[in-house]
Amino acid sequence: MTKTVAFIFARGGSKGLSGKNLRPLRGKSLIAHAIDQAKASRYIDRVVVSTDDPEIAEAARAAGAEVPFLRPADLAGDRSPEWLAWRHALEQLAGEVDEFVCVPTTSPLRAPCDIDACIERFRRGDVDTVMTVTPAQRSPWFNMVTVDEAGHAARVIEPEQDLHHRQTAPPVFDVTTVCYVADPAFIMNADGLFAGRVGTIQVPAERAVDIDTEVDLRVAEALYDYAIEKQGGTKQGEQT
Repeated sequence: MTKTVAFIFARGGSKGLSGKNLRPLRGKSLIAHAIDQAKASRYIDRVVVSTDDPEIAEAARAAGAEVPFLRPADLAGDRSPEWLAWRHALEQLAGEVDEFVCVPTTSPLRAPCDIDACIERFRRGDVDTVMTVTPAQRSPWFNMVTVDEAGHAARVIEPEQDLHHRQTAPPVFDVTTVCYVADPAFIMNADGLFAGRVGTIQVPAERAVDIDTEVDLRVAEALYDYAIEKQGGTKQGEQT
């Protein structure tokens, strides 16, 4: 029987938004939102939180997640690659995980069906990982620029022919933190997500809010009712 485990990585320190993982959104902490959404998935067998912070660990257990280990400080710094935290979590649960699912706290407007869609995409068997994306509002071919030392702007990518409308530029997508799914063996042996075959699931903009700052949190507050209303008739994300 496949053991599908959702991991939530929630370190104590956050420079962009102090105490981020315990900040409330509509009366519930961001970590509690992530735990509830993972538990609502049709496929998740266990929900495990990786944290270095005893207060977060206590809140996670209160919300119904397991906290079977604490993350060491060297994997919880501002510059610590989360990929290494993923490896550490798998090492702690060696042999207990067949499908690795990451449900970040930073996307509290996700729907459980987004998680399910990622798992189903992974189970098609032609990818090493799956991540969520949403159509980008900016394009490196059209309305994104670099600025040199003199203050002169240039398009990030010069198109072969001039583009007068964003709609004529090649489609691009923003990576979201709604959900990731991966083969545990791939995580343990690869250097990062894009070292293998990456499948994607598209999610709508109202479910793709990524909270990193106070402004992001306010945006999530403003979109909350709309996102929940839209989820009532939502279909699973588009597989690509």
